[in-house]
Amino acid sequence: MIIPCIDLMDGRVVQLVQGREKVLERSTEEMLEQFRGFEQIQVIDLDSAMNRGSNGPLVEYIARQVKARVGGGVRTIRRALELVAQGAYRVIVGTAAFSYDGPNLSFLRELSAAIGAEKITIALDSKNGKIVTNGWKQETAFSARDVLALVEPYCSGFLCTYVDKEGMMQGTDLGWFESLRRATGHEIIAAGGITTLEDIEALTRLNIHCAIGMSIYTGRLPLDALREMNAVRASG
Repeated sequence: MIIPCIDLMDGRVVQLVQGREKVLERSTEEMLEQFRGFEQIQVIDLDSAMNRGSNGPLVEYIARQVKARVGGGVRTIRRALELVAQGAYRVIVGTAAFSYDGPNLSFLRELSAAIGAEKITIALDSKNGKIVTNGWKQETAFSARDVLALVEPYCSGFLCTYVDKEGMMQGTDLGWFESLRRATGHEIIAAGGITTLEDIEALTRLNIHCAIGMSIYTGRLPLDALREMNAVRASG
């Protein structure tokens, strides 16, 4: 499945290179219209993720309009409960799920008890082989492979972002995603550097979903072709 991405900053839909340089800016209404016909949309509140504010009203608006996977700054049980009440299909948790040394299992237990493990997607944002948190600014001491088995009981899937290639449209690391696929039977959503239809086809063969931003916003990947790929997958 192909999942278009809406990243929010300062009340606008943006695309960043490496989580830092803003290169594109759009309105929420424009992107919701363009993404009409996609089964799901991924929504990340970048301001919340970076501890520099919130786009809460926009997140709520989107979650009430479409089937949305929502993340960015979900650091409390209360916020996760709010998102579920607003209609979020999945709640994406990253920073709060980890400390420097490993998973924050007490938080994950409490979260899964509160909203159900089936509603939780854990973000395994990885750079230089290590999971990064706090808006990709803080590197931990462990890799995604190190923690998969430990956190599986508390979620239904993983958003695996290959940060090294995020927003650069230079392709992604298919070998990394394949290694993660071998390590878990949970749902995997790939992100970071997915640039071509061949990238998508390769990930789909691995039974991995694709969350795509920059390549869509720049027109590198045409929306009609992506809708068609989703339709073929759904029918087959």
